[in-house]
Amino acid sequence: MSIDVTLTGARVLRPEGWDDAPLAVAAGVIADAPTGRSVDLTGYDVLPGIVDAHGDGFERHMAPRRGALRERDAGMVAVAAELAANGITTAVLAQFWSWEGGLRGPEFAREVFESVQGMQASVPIDMRLQLRLETHYLDELDSAEAAIAEFGIRYVVFNDHLPHTRLAQGRKPPRLTGQALKSRRNPEDYFKLLLDLHGRGSEVDGAMEALTTRLAAAGVTMGSHDDRTADGRAIWRARGAHVSEFPETFEAAQAARDAGEFIVLGAPNVVRGASHAGNASAQDLIAAGLCDALASDYHYPSPARAAWRCVELGLLDEVAAWRLVSDGPARLLGLTDRGRLEAGLRADLVVMDRETRRIVAALAAGQVAWMSGAVAQRFM
Repeated sequence: MSIDVTLTGARVLRPEGWDDAPLAVAAGVIADAPTGRSVDLTGYDVLPGIVDAHGDGFERHMAPRRGALRERDAGMVAVAAELAANGITTAVLAQFWSWEGGLRGPEFAREVFESVQGMQASVPIDMRLQLRLETHYLDELDSAEAAIAEFGIRYVVFNDHLPHTRLAQGRKPPRLTGQALKSRRNPEDYFKLLLDLHGRGSEVDGAMEALTTRLAAAGVTMGSHDDRTADGRAIWRARGAHVSEFPETFEAAQAARDAGEFIVLGAPNVVRGASHAGNASAQDLIAAGLCDALASDYHYPSPARAAWRCVELGLLDEVAAWRLVSDGPARLLGLTDRGRLEAGLRADLVVMDRETRRIVAALAAGQVAWMSGAVAQRFM
């Protein structure tokens, strides 16, 4: 249930910057006049709720021990709690539809989609779905498209994780045995599968063009993952995929920027200071103006921490830094009703301890999603 409340005494991060005017919440939206009870938040900051455009940290809740335990619906409740505790009020759960199998296979994907569909109404966090489709998984394209329609998935990203160079040489890729066992396949059968997928490469372009045409007509937002070249980005642009997710090079990111497309970077890359895979540093890309949204990727605490890291490093001021985790990703997703603290928008907000920058409360559409410690006493 949404609460009606007027928050006073706090610094509030509005689109034009900080101010100390009261912020009122009524019927799930930000009100234009004081309403309900008054809560004194002196010493705290209030910021827009985080919109996470890509995160797969939910896997550890739904499959906490690989092959031994599946916790579908209870796991999704735990996901919502973790999201809220980290200030994420809108979360896109990024789920593979891949030949890799296991947690990346269609069977697990359907478990995720069904769980989100079934649990969404009972948790305050707005959880949405992204389908990450492996381009060479040709025999499963029809079933992937059917799942997109069945579960109302509005964001699809295309990946290609096949080790083409080694497969073209007929050589087994590194760590093949471990990957095969994780997907519960015999290593030799797994290697044959990779060779077969690689061998059908000539069919991929036509299949992708047909699929993306249908998805674009249905209004689905599309992106490509791990762009490396301007030419590669141009191919996906022509197919209607206007999001460059985690570009690996300056060249690819700049090509997206020159075309006015959205660029998503990994928040853990910012916090860490470098890509764990040796790709372009997100800090350097942000400094060059090549970022519209920071996503949690595999670590839900990272978006908030990454925004402040941008401030600490002098890359952005506080308004611009927080925009990368709120208004920027909201615009990417076409969600015009959130991402900013303005009258009439959804009351998605976080309360942060000004000294420690620790998130101590989160409201999603005016509902209490997370609250802890001393700040809870003020609300009570």
